[in-house]
Amino acid sequence: MSDAAYDAVVIGGGHHGTIIACYLARAGLSVAVLERSAHLGGGAVTSEGPAPGFLMNHCSHWTRFYGHPAYRDFGLYDEGLRYVFPEQNEGMIFDDGSSLIGFSASRVVDPVTGRQERAEANIERTHAQIARFSQRDADAYLQLLDAYERHWKQAFRRHRFSPPPAWGEPDALEQLLEVPGSMLEPVHQFMTLRQLARDFFESPELQILFMRATTTSTGCFPDDVPGLQGLVHCLPLTLSFEPAAIAVGGSQAITDALVSAGRKRGVEYLTGSEADRIVVSNGRASGVELAGGGRIDAGTVVSNLGLPQTVLRLLRDLPLDGRLRRRLENIHYDRGQLFWANLAIHEPPQYLAESGNPGVGTQPRLYWGARDIDYLTLRYQPEIYLRGFASRPYVLSSVDSVWDGSRAPAGRHIVGVEEFAAPRRMFTAEQWRELGERFIGNLLEVWAGYAPNMTRENVIATRVYTPQDIERERPDMVEGGYSAASTIASQLGRFRPIPELSGYRLLLENLYDCSSNVHSGPGIGRGSSYNCFQQIALDLELEGVRAAA
Repeated sequence: MSDAAYDAVVIGGGHHGTIIACYLARAGLSVAVLERSAHLGGGAVTSEGPAPGFLMNHCSHWTRFYGHPAYRDFGLYDEGLRYVFPEQNEGMIFDDGSSLIGFSASRVVDPVTGRQERAEANIERTHAQIARFSQRDADAYLQLLDAYERHWKQAFRRHRFSPPPAWGEPDALEQLLEVPGSMLEPVHQFMTLRQLARDFFESPELQILFMRATTTSTGCFPDDVPGLQGLVHCLPLTLSFEPAAIAVGGSQAITDALVSAGRKRGVEYLTGSEADRIVVSNGRASGVELAGGGRIDAGTVVSNLGLPQTVLRLLRDLPLDGRLRRRLENIHYDRGQLFWANLAIHEPPQYLAESGNPGVGTQPRLYWGARDIDYLTLRYQPEIYLRGFASRPYVLSSVDSVWDGSRAPAGRHIVGVEEFAAPRRMFTAEQWRELGERFIGNLLEVWAGYAPNMTRENVIATRVYTPQDIERERPDMVEGGYSAASTIASQLGRFRPIPELSGYRLLLENLYDCSSNVHSGPGIGRGSSYNCFQQIALDLELEGVRAAA
């Protein structure tokens, strides 16, 4: 006998679970979301720390959720989700004192809808910044911006917010290969990140920034193949084509707005409810058994857990083809592992490079690292895998409290730091605890060479999440990697994470997966849950399915 029954049950109250629950409820279904922990949102969470009065993000920091269809579909601005849009965007400071400031090529002029307009003055400023390194790269910036505005942007949106087509039918990005003026060629699908950097840019500065920014958003290192999805996603980020954006109050604001919208539509959120097994009756998923006892019946079951958890654990009694099992066990997870750190500080970093390039250092997405392309391409990853972290880090940092005063007490600041780490299994739990402490020590020692005030005396408190911590708190982040399966070319689009299970339907006619494990991959604001709803709506003949505009 069941404890309750719903039209649809969503397993996992992570980011995508909170999105799809809203869509299912809007379509008229009764919906319950089961979440094993006490809080909702998965990676989109914020809590007090690392010291009293500060708010730290746990896993996601750089979000642009105002561009997701759900932002408008559920009026998330009216639900309290606010963004600040700084004019400055992506920046990088090199160890020789040189630096680059990127200014947003478009600005948000209507925060309620997310509508944007071109920012001519910012384009001119970014062009001038790049020309300090290479006139050819500066001219390429303008050419790529034109291709982005005319071709890439809409194609990438269709790609992100549409289910992948079958093999043989070009997807929205593959179609660009036949478009004159797109600046994309067939070979770009197969080039390594290092090859792409050298194909598009002349200067080592732009090559380094592009490679490191792509590692941020894909987990790919220089000799990995990021595919068209990685290229079309990351090159515009590198060049600041889209506006910078900071969620007021931290990433938790996204979750709070989605849950508020869901509750208004009748969604029930059952925290402390861990799914132990998907019940199968007469060839259909008929409900969920809970780890603590009890059962929830459902007409449709949607998993927000990755395919290995969903298929190999929750469907463990279902006969599984040997080849399919091998494919699931062969999913690649060894990219995207992080040291994710929050530092409460007395004053923001004061960079030496600012004297030669006024304003550098306050960018919402600021990188700093060595102007040494051979180190980045040949030694950076090996050091990470052998030592746990690189001795010469390429750090992504953001002092969000400069823009959002709610994140820190008056006169104090919080800085988020992201740098890459080895896969969790490479070290023991005790070694990871030690590595976390050593990482902070090395971070501050190197940071002081760029910003002399970044010493221990400027630090109030720190909180470092290692791959060990990340996987323990979020089991789908296998090996401590945020990407929930590496976003390499063989695991993107119609192949993500394996070709046989890439279309959101999952083995049974009424069982679906909406997690980051499927297309369109990891990150806050990606299309997995929106696309999964489109498939469910078609199967159940629900109203409300449409392609993203």
